[in-house]
Amino acid sequence: MNPETRNLNAHPIDIWHRLIETGDAAGLDALLAEEVVFHSPVVHAPQVGKEITKKYLSAAFLVFKQPSFQYIREIRSDHDAMLEFQVEINHILVNGVDLIKWDAAGKITDFKVMIRPLKAVNLIHQLMSKALGL
Repeated sequence: MNPETRNLNAHPIDIWHRLIETGDAAGLDALLAEEVVFHSPVVHAPQVGKEITKKYLSAAFLVFKQPSFQYIREIRSDHDAMLEFQVEINHILVNGVDLIKWDAAGKITDFKVMIRPLKAVNLIHQLMSKALGL
């Protein structure tokens, strides 16, 4: 992650927004805790660890990189945030929520994605599988 992207005093969610805006998936390295847990809307079991979480989030950067992507609501507390997003992909409106938790060092420790409606879940499953090479 370049120095402009990672300010040690920056809030983890502000850093997350910069990564999304720039498409800087390499910046995930500095933002994720080693034992981060990722909860996918289409994978049954939580995925544990920085490498697998980076893999899923990097694929999501590709899938969700659409001109219509936007966060439409945000709720923050001391170590948690809820970011609601929407994006149109293949003429389907995808509405979702990122639930993000971080530790005292500002490293993300838990990342959960929920998506609706079912048509959107099915589309994202298909696109993420392709992006992940599954």
